[in-house]
Amino acid sequence: MAKGKGRANHKSQKAKPNRNKEIEALIEETNAFTLDPSISKFSQLPLSDNTKDGLQQSHFIKTTDIQLKTILPALKGKDILGAARTGSGKTLAFLVPVLEVLHRKKWTQLDGLGALIISPTRELAIQIFEVLRKIGRPHGFSAGLVMGGKDVKTEAERLGKLNILIGTPGRILQHMDQTAEFDASNLQVLILDEADRILDMGFKKELDAIVENLPMERQTWLFSATQTKTVSDLARLSLKNPEYISVDEESATSTPKSLEQFYITTPLPDKLSTLYSFIKTHLKAKVLVFFSSSKQVRYVYETFRTMQPGTTLIQLHGKQKQAARIDAVSKFSTSRHCCLFATDVVARGIDFPTVDWVVQVDAPEDAATYIHRVGRTARFGKNGTALLFLTPKEEPGMVNNLESRKIPIKKLTIRENKRKQIQDKLQALCFKNPELKFLAHKAFQSYTKSIYLQKDKSVFNVDDLPLEEFAASLGLMGAPKIKFKDTKRSKELKNAPRQLLALMKANEDGEIPGLESEKVRTKYDRMFERKNQTVLSDHYLKITGNDKADEEDDEDFMTVKRSNHDIALSSGDEDDDTGLPSSKRAQKRALSKKQSSKNRGNPTKLVFDDEGKPHAIYELENEEDFKKAGDAEVQKEKFLDKEKEVMLEKDVEDKAIAKDKRLEKKRKRQEMERLAREEDVEDSEEKFQVYIGGEGAENNSDYDNADEADEADEADGSYSSSEEDEDRTSKKPRNNVYEVEEPETLEDLEALSSKLLRK
Repeated sequence: MAKGKGRANHKSQKAKPNRNKEIEALIEETNAFTLDPSISKFSQLPLSDNTKDGLQQSHFIKTTDIQLKTILPALKGKDILGAARTGSGKTLAFLVPVLEVLHRKKWTQLDGLGALIISPTRELAIQIFEVLRKIGRPHGFSAGLVMGGKDVKTEAERLGKLNILIGTPGRILQHMDQTAEFDASNLQVLILDEADRILDMGFKKELDAIVENLPMERQTWLFSATQTKTVSDLARLSLKNPEYISVDEESATSTPKSLEQFYITTPLPDKLSTLYSFIKTHLKAKVLVFFSSSKQVRYVYETFRTMQPGTTLIQLHGKQKQAARIDAVSKFSTSRHCCLFATDVVARGIDFPTVDWVVQVDAPEDAATYIHRVGRTARFGKNGTALLFLTPKEEPGMVNNLESRKIPIKKLTIRENKRKQIQDKLQALCFKNPELKFLAHKAFQSYTKSIYLQKDKSVFNVDDLPLEEFAASLGLMGAPKIKFKDTKRSKELKNAPRQLLALMKANEDGEIPGLESEKVRTKYDRMFERKNQTVLSDHYLKITGNDKADEEDDEDFMTVKRSNHDIALSSGDEDDDTGLPSSKRAQKRALSKKQSSKNRGNPTKLVFDDEGKPHAIYELENEEDFKKAGDAEVQKEKFLDKEKEVMLEKDVEDKAIAKDKRLEKKRKRQEMERLAREEDVEDSEEKFQVYIGGEGAENNSDYDNADEADEADEADGSYSSSEEDEDRTSKKPRNNVYEVEEPETLEDLEALSSKLLRK
């Protein structure tokens, strides 16, 4: 054993210098390497064998322009600002250098966290993690994924062993504050995917707090389709002489050439009818539809699903549970013909394969958002089509904004005879179903407030909206009243403690709590003052599958959740990617038994096989497996023969059960007849016998019990039933035995007692 161990140590010591020589050779090759127009494959780049094997096993052979121009500067230790159009391969442009940097620095598990990748959305973080798993298999690095919707404790247990961490800003900051094992003091690379979204006001405080906990000596890489160059943003990240890499100045700010882009002008009340007509005429296409808010997505999904347009409908928005969001992404990615209703949660970086159409029912807030939305199609040189819905008031300003960004877009006209009006159907659905009416109300409010909050007033003006007609198009009888308030103030009031709200309200009314003149408020006063915020909550939860329902106030429908809030975190769970805890009111409501019973949702029935694995009750076989099993007619005959055998067996069992039931029924009938005869006999015997002591009794005293005495009396002939006497209460005595009728009244008892005493 000792000898073998010595050999192993000898081999490891021998392999270590070889690895050092390999890394030194890679570094020298990288420093001397120059890009050549003939280079178009990863195998031609100065990369390690492990990285090349991982790329080849994942079928990544050819490089894109952004990848060629990014990998070499990143390996030379420079900070990078990478900008390229959507679908150009930016994910590999930073994942390949990450693996190479850690490999060349001989990174091990003992060195801790070496690379931190921040993504603005959960779906994009999952996609980056899946790509990293594919290409990083030959390496020995450990990677992890942290984001909202997952168990914080489970993530915290594994953070101390990770070399590469991918996550959303809120959850990363939460682990920095709460997890002792999270140590980023040795970080080598910080990557921001979709950097323009992370650097905006929505993530400002989280990102600043994260950067403060990172070492200054590191590399920082920023990638996006619409990149920022502002000095303030770069200063916040401590970038040192960053190298700006753009494939093409025009392509970095515009859409792919293989993308056809159109827009149509339609009045606001006709938008849903136009969308429904579009879906009906594109049943064999894969369509991605964007709305401005999650409430609109839920309403359109539920109503269109009820009307059954003829294709698979899917919904995806930020108010869903994490499992539902992952399932929606997976289902849409694997489907050939379907329609996904979504918000901007999937507008950035998500790679949906073979998307035919991107339809924007609600206009984007700016040209950058438009570029990210249409980037879900025409990816990696494939063809795609984009369609934008604009109202007559939005058309001039939005078209000018797009053309200023060199986005070629053409106008289409709609044939009115091809448009199917669905307003009457929606009104009928809302009349029959109060849950849909509730969703329509919320959709109206969310869209109206989204227009009110838009910054570009030359395009979006809430005063130009035909509110009554729009409400009627949603199935409502009239336009709900909406109060436009300061959303920042509403957010602060929502999260404020109740005691502080009571004090603020008292001060506004000119009353100070605690004075004797203040009116005493009972529990009944508080009960009647409480607003009913859970109207139709049971029905609402059933059709949305969302345990939060509309927990947020209507005034906070469209605000960025991460703007203008404190970074200090508590140890509670969070509702979104920010990692921030809920208010005290929300925590109490979540812990109440009544709310817990409402949030259970609808259980799903499963069937377990012999191995104990759960399956749905009805599962369809794949077409490929069906073809492998043989000819369809042969399988049909086998199936019918098998079912006949099963039916014969079931028929024998059913006949046996029917026979047992008939016998049991007959037995019960006979038992009832026997009981009826016994009751008739008992009713006919209305007499009873009274035995009194005498000579006969003394003679029978030698017997052990009354039954033996009765048998002796019968043998002697002393016991007999006599005829009725004229006396109503007694019979003629024989051998000191009196036969009497049962006394019914008090007079009968007195007469019997006196007669017995006289005898």
